[in-house]
Order: sequence, then structure tokens, then C-alpha cells
Amino acid sequence: RKWRGKCRQVGISESGIDEAVQKLLARGYKVGRMEQLETSEQAKSRGSTSVIRRKLVHVLTPSTTSEGNIGPDAVHLLAVKETCKELGNGSTTIGFAFVDCAALKVWVGSVEDDASCAALEALLMQVSPKEVIFNARGLSKDAQKALKKYSSTGPAAPLLSPVQPGADFVDPAEVKNFLDLKGYFKRSCNKWDHAFDGEDHDVALCALGSLVNHLERLMLNEVLHNGDILSYEVYKGCLKMDGQTLVNLEIFNNNVDGSPSGTLYRYLDNCVTLPGKRLLRKWICHPLKDVEKINHRLDVVDKLVDNATLSTAQYLRKLPDLDRLLGRVKASIQSSEALLLPLIGAKILKQRIKVFGLLVKGLRVGLDLLRLLQKECLTASLAKVVSLPVLDGDNGLDKFLTQFEAAIDSDFPNFQDHNATDFDTETLSILMELFIEKATEWSQLIYAISCVDVLRSFSITAKFSSGVMCRPVILPLSKPSNICNDTGGSTLNIKGLWHPYALGESGGLPVPNDLHLAGNTNIRYPRTLLLTGPNMGGKSTLLRASCLAVIMAQLGCYVPGETCVLSLVDIIFTRLGATDRIMTGESTFFIECTETASVLQNATYNSLVLLDELGRGTSTFDGYAIAYAVFRHLVETVNCRLLFATHYHPLTKEFASHPHVALQHMACSFKLKSQSSSPTEQELVFLYRLTSGACPESYGMQVALMAGIPKTVVESALSAAQVMKKMNRESFKSSEQRANFSTLHEQWFTTLLDISKTDGGLNSDNDDDNDLFDTLFCCGMT
Repeated sequence: RKWRGKCRQVGISESGIDEAVQKLLARGYKVGRMEQLETSEQAKSRGSTSVIRRKLVHVLTPSTTSEGNIGPDAVHLLAVKETCKELGNGSTTIGFAFVDCAALKVWVGSVEDDASCAALEALLMQVSPKEVIFNARGLSKDAQKALKKYSSTGPAAPLLSPVQPGADFVDPAEVKNFLDLKGYFKRSCNKWDHAFDGEDHDVALCALGSLVNHLERLMLNEVLHNGDILSYEVYKGCLKMDGQTLVNLEIFNNNVDGSPSGTLYRYLDNCVTLPGKRLLRKWICHPLKDVEKINHRLDVVDKLVDNATLSTAQYLRKLPDLDRLLGRVKASIQSSEALLLPLIGAKILKQRIKVFGLLVKGLRVGLDLLRLLQKECLTASLAKVVSLPVLDGDNGLDKFLTQFEAAIDSDFPNFQDHNATDFDTETLSILMELFIEKATEWSQLIYAISCVDVLRSFSITAKFSSGVMCRPVILPLSKPSNICNDTGGSTLNIKGLWHPYALGESGGLPVPNDLHLAGNTNIRYPRTLLLTGPNMGGKSTLLRASCLAVIMAQLGCYVPGETCVLSLVDIIFTRLGATDRIMTGESTFFIECTETASVLQNATYNSLVLLDELGRGTSTFDGYAIAYAVFRHLVETVNCRLLFATHYHPLTKEFASHPHVALQHMACSFKLKSQSSSPTEQELVFLYRLTSGACPESYGMQVALMAGIPKTVVESALSAAQVMKKMNRESFKSSEQRANFSTLHEQWFTTLLDISKTDGGLNSDNDDDNDLFDTLFCCGMT
């Protein structure tokens, strides 16, 4: 290590340079690589004082690394743009483009968003970028806040890189001309303009322009010339979950230390291959919303569960990372310039021979796996899940692959450590060019193998889970019905539901519970569950378990329970936990209201909504009033499937007789510490059992004792609580009287009064009066 001028320099041997670069990238540095264009002898031949020519060949960054030990997760660089709608309601469109340099793939798309930036947060959670490039002037304050929040609290903690002045595109026509002029993405399996779907492709095109410009500056020409460009949908055609829901349900990272342990991804991840693990993540981000497609996946899982002797894992364990190997082979096409570098040309050639050999041999293992499934009569079911390439015949991949295997065995028998010569350069170039002619089919084969890996992972989860698992019965989306004439509609009925990765008492399984929302063939259940119970009694666990069961079912996976019948869910909303964001100046209550506003604005009849202790971030009376109004709106206006946990016990009185609300609580009991009947001498025992009716109280004093608050303080709190109850006794009496007269009854009573005041009474020959007859019939039936 030495200083030269103002720059500190370190000497590293050529053999150790790759490891050094990976260490620098892991610490977040960008690394520019200079290479000699000639040997010292060649330089001297130009004159004794000539300086050896050098050139910057490429720039490596943490978000564009494609070689070395980059781990199983995809490494993405994301560019985002935003444009405001002309509706004047704060709605915007987010355009985006992101790249995986290791797989040589670029995705583009757009998504509608609002002031909550829920869609932008969902995009960030799904893509999990290492770096985000954006134009600060082109993003709203809300969008910039969302980026900063994700950068500071998100699992990936990406680098935020503002676009360089003059390097941004604002005119989509300019981007088109630029891409055509440069000839980028000409070798893509799709033409670049076919990747844009929908009305808002202009903003997506500008985002792509920003990404391409950035890749140009990093000299990553192989991505731009040889990469595939594909469309990406954040929400379309799948169960929608915004970014906060993915956080609340601990889908990819837990809320304790941010690691993957104790998450849905970790629970379902029994994948053997790295492409399988990446596909599993993508599937979890996009659960299906099509009954037929879900059942096709479940059919394959069923057969894999039943066929215990099938040796798919043995084949999968032999597979390298085929997706990235194919990307590296494609990157080598028509890029012989690097091979001419005097000091590292031979090393690069040796690496390319190894990569190509590993890819060909790995594809043979994958093809043999599909043939095994063919013999076991599984390919018919698998073909309904994924498009399979033609394996046999004159145009089949088997015959084509056999030729390349023979070439590898002949020309590079020791391909993993081949001593490359100048003659090998031309041979390898010809083989790669011929091989890439079927790049689309190879990608198809790799995707099919990854699907097998994920579906096998689902079967392992179903077969070896510590609790009872069942195949869900999936019903189509329901049509909205009038609240007065609700014959069931959307349903969610699970017997023996348990949380898949929560631990019960003493590390055992959680207590299973029966959950019934809405329609049933025999019994008609309410669509809303109003849940009470003590803190730590299991309310939040039950709420999360319900959502996880829906997600797993719509993934095509078995669910934790004895039986499960559910109608498709279009959106899952969650309002869980209490957090503030000091860095962005947002209080706990403000965050509560922001998330609740998104629910009220976007929830539909087919949505599943979870609200946990809404209103606790402000004063008791304001909090109760907001909880009451939100609850009533969701029950009587939206009419969705709703799980609402609360400590506001007057709510249970207000809605005790409401025909569309079920009151249940998490049961508990007491164990006496002494002969005294004082609450401070009673130990609270959680039963974690869902029981009918409202909980008598929240047992906050007992929980406070368990948490270590001194007994004298708790006794003082008990005395204060009794005084406050006495002062508010009249209010409590009013709530008791409401138990037999719900808000819906009040609405019907008002309707009846209006009918009674109509001029001339009721006439069955009058169309308007027929509507009144319908209203009366509706009230009487309910």
C-alpha cells in the first residue's frame, strides 16, 4: 500500500483481483477496471519512452455485478419515473425499468399509484433493488419519501442515485430513436417495443431510457446488445398486496431483526436450485387470481406428494445456476474484444469455456429430469402450469443438445480447467453462436425446471409440515350483493387453522382455531369478525394466519388446517402494529390513518381486510370514534371480509346484534397465586383458543404485571381505573342498551319511517312502491 499524489493505492496480484473486487462491491464501492491494451514489448516497439496503452473496460457496481459469489437472490438495478394523472385526485403513474445483469434480463412496466405510494412500496419490496436511480425533480415529495423510507428501513437498504444532469429522458419519442439508433436489445427474444403493455407506456419508456443511459456509462454493452427485455406487472392478474402488507405479514423479512428466518418465504423454501428460489420469491409476490391455474398447480403438488419414490431432488442437486450461466453465455456473443487483451485474454477465454461446458452439461441433467417426469405421467399436469419445450424428435432439444455435448467432449474434454489456445477462440465462438439460436427454448427449459423445483418445494412443505395441511377448495370471485340480501357471497372457512411459522407455548405448534367468514352451504356466517381479548392472547397471530392461508392457497400450495374453502381474494389489506417514522416526521397515528385511508379507498367486496387495534395512536375518544366509523363503513358499505381486532369494548356493544358481525375473543383463564381475590394475585393464562362472544375485559393490569411493572404501581392503576369507570358509568350504560339495537337496525327503522310518510300509502301497481315493498321484505328477511 502506498500513496501516489492524492490517491492511496494498493497493489494486488492478478490472481487475487477478482476476490478483491468482490470485497469492494460487498462494501458498496463502485470499481472501475483498467486493462493494458498492449504488452511492454509492444509499447517499446513504438519508442523507448512510449507509455503502455490502457483503457477503462468496464465499471462494476453492487447493483450490476454478474460474476463471483453473488448469492441466490437476484441483484437488481431499478430506475423509476413518475407522472401525474389529470384527474386532480392525487393519482400518479409510476414507470419503471430494472435489470438483472447476471441473467442478462431487463424488465419494464408501469403501475398506477396515489399519495400513499402503496404501489411504489410494493414494487420496491418485489424487486428488492440494490440501487435505485431517479430524477429528484421528476418525483413527487411522497414518492421521494417512500424511497428514503425503503432505503433506511427496507431489507435491501439500496443505494439511492439521482440521475446525472442531462442524462435523463423526458420525451418517449427520443428514447425510441435512441434505442433504434444504438441497435439495443436486437437479440432479445422479444422486440423491445413489445415489452410495453397498457396505456401508460410513455412513462415506462422514459424510465427505460434512464436505465439504458446508466448502463452505457458503466460500459455494460453486453446487457444492452444481448439482453432480453420483458414486461413486468406489479399487480395485474394477481392477488394484490402492497408493500406494507408484505412487511406486516413478514413475507420475506421478519420484524425483529429483518432476517428471512420466521417468514413465509423461508417456510415455503425447500427449493434445491438457485433459479427455483428466485422463482419462488416471484410467485409469492404474485399469488394467482384464477381458479383453474391454481388447481393446475395443486394437481402437480398432489402427484408429487403421492409419489414419494420420485427422485427429482437427485437431479435438481446436480444442477448449476442455469439461468445465470445462460446469461453469461449470451453476454459472450460477439464480444471478442476482451479476448484480445494481452494479460487477461487467455483467462477470460478459459472462464468462457468453463461456463459453456457447465451450461451444456447442466441442461442435460434438466432435460433428463423432465423425461423422468414424462415416464411418471407428470408432464401432462405440468404442461398446464408451464409451457414445456419440445424434447424429442428432429426439432427436439434432446437431439440439439446431444450435438453440443459431443462438441464439448471432443474439443474441451477437461472444460472446467482447459488450457486455452488461440484456436479455441474461434471454436468456442462458433459453438456459442449456434447454441444461442435456440435461446428462447433454453430459457423455456430452465423455467420449466424451476417450476418443478418450486412445486416440489410446496409438496415437501405439505408432506413434512409439523401440523395438519390440506388442499384448499377455491371458489371464483363473487359478485357484490346488497347487504340486505346477502346470501353468502365471498367466503373464507378454515377448520383447524394454525400459523405456519409461529411457535406455540414451549416451542410447540400454535393452537388451531376454526375461522368462518361469510357463505357456507349449511350455515350462514357473518362476513365480519370483531375480535377481542387480552394483549399477547393471540389476536394478531390469528389475523396473520388467516392472510397467510389465503396467500398459500392462491399460490397453489396446501394450507395449514384440516379443511379450507375460500372464494378468491382480489386484495389483502393489513393495518397492524404501531410504529412511527421520525426521519420523515410521521407519527404513529398519522401512519395509522394513512394506511386506513388506503383501505377505505381501494377495498372491494372480494377483499380481505385486517385491522388490528385501530385508533390506539390518539386520544381514547377520538380513537374510538375513528374505529367505530371505519368499522361501520367496511361492514355496511364495502361489505368485504373483515377481521377487526380491538380493545374498544363499547364497539362490541354497538355491533352485538348486527346480523353481519360475529363477536369472538381469544380465551384466557386465571390461576390464583394466593387465597386473595385481588387481580394482582391472579396469574393470567393464555389459552389461544377462539371463543364465541366478546371478551369481558382486556386484562391490561395482569399483562402489566407479567411485563414487570411493580405491583404497587399496578394496584394504583387499578384504583384509578375503578374511579374512571364510575365517572363514565352512564356512557357504559348507554353502550349496554345498544347491544340489542345495531346500526343496521337503526338504518332500517329510518327507512320504515320514510316509507310510512309517503303520500297515499303503498300501491302494488306503482313501480316506486314496488321498490318500497322490496325494502320492507329485505328488512323482514334479515
